[in-house]
Amino acid sequence: MDRASTRSLTARMQRDPGHSVPQDVRDSAELHELFVAWKQHGDELAREQLVERFMPLARRLARRYVRTSEPSEDIVQVASVGLLNALDRYDVERGGRFATFAVPTILGEIRRYFRDSSWALHVPRAAKERALEVRQAMSSLSTLHGRSPTATQLAEYLELDIELVFEALTATQAHDTCSLDAPRHNEDGSSGSYADTLGDEDERLDLIECDATLCAALGELPDRDRSILRMRYVEERTQSEIAQEIGISQMQVSRLLRRSLDRLRELVGLPAEVR
Repeated sequence: MDRASTRSLTARMQRDPGHSVPQDVRDSAELHELFVAWKQHGDELAREQLVERFMPLARRLARRYVRTSEPSEDIVQVASVGLLNALDRYDVERGGRFATFAVPTILGEIRRYFRDSSWALHVPRAAKERALEVRQAMSSLSTLHGRSPTATQLAEYLELDIELVFEALTATQAHDTCSLDAPRHNEDGSSGSYADTLGDEDERLDLIECDATLCAALGELPDRDRSILRMRYVEERTQSEIAQEIGISQMQVSRLLRRSLDRLRELVGLPAEVR
């Protein structure tokens, strides 16, 4: 039944006291009048009444996403924005049920919210959309083949360059994250934060100052003594090999090493008895 017939039936039955107007007919006529008042005459009160009438629809659609990580109040608010957009875009003259028009508009607003606002790290919109396409393709191919697809299979399925697939897979890692201060329970029963598990004190940092000091001290030694130290402690040659290389006895190499080490200890300020 079109709206003209509905209005005519409503008026006729209202004039006839022996008949009652069916509820659905009254509701349809009332909604049409509200839409005409809002769309053609800019009646804000009519708009508010329409919002009140269709908010249960928006809440029902929002409840589909209550198990996500986003607060339910935020999702309802986004659904409300979708409802307002649907009211503003609905063409009352073209006919058609408003709810049929509003549902995809509200769901589209919610999906855009999750696409644009629920990512833990900033990711360009194009990368987000491609990441969602790759995720859906992974689900489809996993169901089809019974195993996770490779990047090459995803690229062929989506007809994308494999570099774009890798970029999308990387982007999906930015969807969810966790604070470094969040509590974490370790396997040994102890507790702490995620930050406690990242990094450690680098013991080699203490060697930086020693390295600078030792380099300066080595500069005070004769060239031959430095060469002997390098061959012994860097190249890890034996005293006999060093002696053959330089052309002296092994005993002389031993005395030169001991003398050089004592001199280095003196230059860096270590007591002579430290070995």
